[in-house]
Amino acid sequence: MHNVASVSASLGSVGLLRLFGVSWSWTLAAGLGVYLGTRSWKYFYIAARTAKRDLNGLYVLLRVKVALWRYMRNGSNIPSIFAQTVKLHPNKPALIYEATGETWTFTQLDELSNAVAHWARGQGLVSGDVVSLFMESRPLQVALWLGLAKVGVEAALINFNLRHDSLLHCLGVSGSRAIVFGAELADAMLEVNSSVSQSILRFCTGEISTEHLANLGSQHLDPLLASAARYPPSPCSPPKNMNDRLFYIYTSGTTGLPKAAIVVHSRYYRIAAFGYFAFRMRPDDIIYDCLPLYHSAGNIVGVGQCLIHGLTVVVKKKFSASRFWEDCIKYNCTVVQYIGEICRYLLSHVWEAFTERFGVAQIGEFYGATECNCSIANMDGKVGACGFNSRILPNVYPIRLVRVDEDTMELVRNSRGLCVPCRPGEPGLLVGRINQQDPLRRFDGYANQDATRKKIAHNVFKKNDSAYLSGVEGKAGMAAIVDTTGSFECNSFLQKVQQALPPYARPVFLRISPHVDTTGTFKIQKTRLQREGYDPRLTTDQIYFLNARAGRYEAVEEELYNAITEGKVSL
Repeated sequence: MHNVASVSASLGSVGLLRLFGVSWSWTLAAGLGVYLGTRSWKYFYIAARTAKRDLNGLYVLLRVKVALWRYMRNGSNIPSIFAQTVKLHPNKPALIYEATGETWTFTQLDELSNAVAHWARGQGLVSGDVVSLFMESRPLQVALWLGLAKVGVEAALINFNLRHDSLLHCLGVSGSRAIVFGAELADAMLEVNSSVSQSILRFCTGEISTEHLANLGSQHLDPLLASAARYPPSPCSPPKNMNDRLFYIYTSGTTGLPKAAIVVHSRYYRIAAFGYFAFRMRPDDIIYDCLPLYHSAGNIVGVGQCLIHGLTVVVKKKFSASRFWEDCIKYNCTVVQYIGEICRYLLSHVWEAFTERFGVAQIGEFYGATECNCSIANMDGKVGACGFNSRILPNVYPIRLVRVDEDTMELVRNSRGLCVPCRPGEPGLLVGRINQQDPLRRFDGYANQDATRKKIAHNVFKKNDSAYLSGVEGKAGMAAIVDTTGSFECNSFLQKVQQALPPYARPVFLRISPHVDTTGTFKIQKTRLQREGYDPRLTTDQIYFLNARAGRYEAVEEELYNAITEGKVSL
């Protein structure tokens, strides 16, 4: 409040002096004097150091917000925005499939998505229905969800690594009426086929035998699309707008079963647009997208630049470190997309060494989640930063790091019942104030309402407000296992987790303990376990490391520990 009062007094004095005809030079000097008289020099120092960055962030924010406002006023949605892009670049390559070298122009992508729309209506699918897509990355996946969206049908983009219970859960939680799967995943479908409701329509794309289709009770999608009409479908009624659901993207499922995050049309636009403007992309850029299209980074941050801004996107079936630079050179890529540890696979030490080694002109990092309202971005190339929160314009984009109890992970509150902001350099939980009327601050949640409620806190910034809680979705770290009998066997454990969990959800480290350490209130002492990590010098418990290449857990001795910490061994 003191900041607001200081700025208000300063601006008020400027306005008053100008009203009386005082020159601008004296007016600004007086305004600065009033401000400094009510503020400390520290604030002025911070403002001077961060003004350029913050004003650039404000410019990007306003560009996205104004564009969203215009689209919402016109009743637009993602398919209609894509239609404008097609008119601008009808014959320009839209998507290139690295696996086959096939190129799809914007017109061809538009026509195939029209065929998908007509096929969907021919199957009796109507606006509001859900169709699951379960396939490895390919341009057809984009045409499928885009075509479904043209007739108001929502896609559920399922992680192609999922198997058994996790796969069945994702099919069930979305309420899918149909599933389209790739032939490469026919065996995974066969494993769960008997447990999938017979009322769910099944379609397969890719090369597959008639016998295999019969065993799955599935139809071959490719000939159906080939014979479908290519003209634009009639609009769905009522028409979809920017606040309606576009598709579902699932959380990683490392802290439980995956949650189906709701992506509305405005969320798709704002994620893609923030990436475009914040990192200064251009329409003539070519993006190398080696990230899975079931993920928001690959399908929105990457493919979104194609659909909304007319960039060409090279779709990679699966990431390959050995082919990475060869592909980039082959397709003249000017923008490379990465997430998490991809850069570590290309070079063991990152950022400065990476930019120097490969001549990278700009690195743009960001932090966010598909469903969150508190994404942040590093727009000025600050080494090691994933984003910023303005100190001089904090209410323009109301996000904050707040303190949590390390033992319980509960929010720490002050005497007024409000959350306590972290000091600079202090770790905390990132939260974003929710405003459902603002497309940049709304939180659409998940298909499951209980999961949605758990991600909302109240009385955070002020009384009776609500805020989104970011959290711990991501790659699995360590599992602490109690073995009172000494009979735990790593190999059999690994076989079971390989059958049940995708690679990123398998524990990288195991800690085998003869008993559970608890607090005085019988809570597991997670903080101590986190602090000790996988350092064998800090505990007598046996610690194991998952050597993915060797396909086994290996005991962590000091030599292996040092190799991991020095980046010589990939996690």
